[in-house]
Amino acid sequence: MNSNPFFQQVYAVVEQIPYGKVVSYGQIARMLGRPRAARVVGWAMRCCPDHLPWQRVVMADGSITGGMYANIRKALLEAEGVPFLMDGRVDMKSCSWPG
Repeated sequence: MNSNPFFQQVYAVVEQIPYGKVVSYGQIARMLGRPRAARVVGWAMRCCPDHLPWQRVVMADGSITGGMYANIRKALLEAEGVPFLMDGRVDMKSCSWPG
């Protein structure tokens, strides 16, 4: 786990995301008072602790990231009842967590 203080703040937010809800990288950055730090949130998530619900952090448009883990992320979100649009993106309007 990374000891970077900002990364730790990111992880604290991610721990709070409820089951069946998602949040974007940019939303987390804004919650932490760093609205231009969405990429840094992404870097933090690349090395997040295993116990975090990492699958609940998606792109602002609902796109699933994660390279070879994208299918795993989608399956985990589907198991939580997260709705998807016809094009494969998460339906952000219905399941975005406001924080």
